[in-house]
Amino acid sequence: MLPNNGRVPDPAISVVVPVRNEAGNIAPLVAEIAAAMQGRVFEIVYVNDGSGDSTDQELRNLMALHPWLRQIRHAQSCGQSAALHTGVAAARASTIVTLDGDGQNDPSFIPLLISALESGLPWVGLVAGQRVRRQSSGFKKLQSRMANGVRSALLRDGTRDTGCGLKAFRRELFLALPYFDGLHRFLPALVRREGFAIGYVDVVDRARRHGTSNYGFWDRLWIGILDLAGVWWLIRRKKRVPQAEEVKLAR
Repeated sequence: MLPNNGRVPDPAISVVVPVRNEAGNIAPLVAEIAAAMQGRVFEIVYVNDGSGDSTDQELRNLMALHPWLRQIRHAQSCGQSAALHTGVAAARASTIVTLDGDGQNDPSFIPLLISALESGLPWVGLVAGQRVRRQSSGFKKLQSRMANGVRSALLRDGTRDTGCGLKAFRRELFLALPYFDGLHRFLPALVRREGFAIGYVDVVDRARRHGTSNYGFWDRLWIGILDLAGVWWLIRRKKRVPQAEEVKLAR
């Protein structure tokens, strides 16, 4: 419901959803997010990452009905991290929730993420969903276990599942992190690097409703290894910020 002046109120929560070629999943996911956010002032920011299907038109149709729904488009696909960064930068709220656009992340867990973040402030910088009962193929589960195992051993970020798209964090903290392609897979380690704790919420994984995954294994393998080495270097090079104060002469 809009105020008397017809202006959309400033949101308290921005839900950022990066998508590419997910036309069939948009309408049901938007409805589920809106139901989960009932009673809150919110916005949903879809970042259309160079889709070649009817994603754009689906979003336009829904935007005509819902003033809290926004679409930002990339002229060409730039990847999930770029789409996520674009969405967070454009968000109007200080609290951000993210989830994947394929429908496998259940929006009903969003209130739990927000509650865990709010109750943990100012010490908790990120609340990450941790998937249980995964609905992916056996090969995808295997590659995920391998990637998470190597990452956890090297970075010691205390997180068993960084691939879950369901996350909640403060906008200013995210935008202060060093940006690179692949950032979204290393958020817990990078947030810990800034001195914050991580909260966790177990979330139930769901099967994809429509379409096929936009992400493969072999095309990301070597890039992921290079990203991992880069994040390890960033963590090793982090120095404590000195506490300083100006010395003034007594008068």
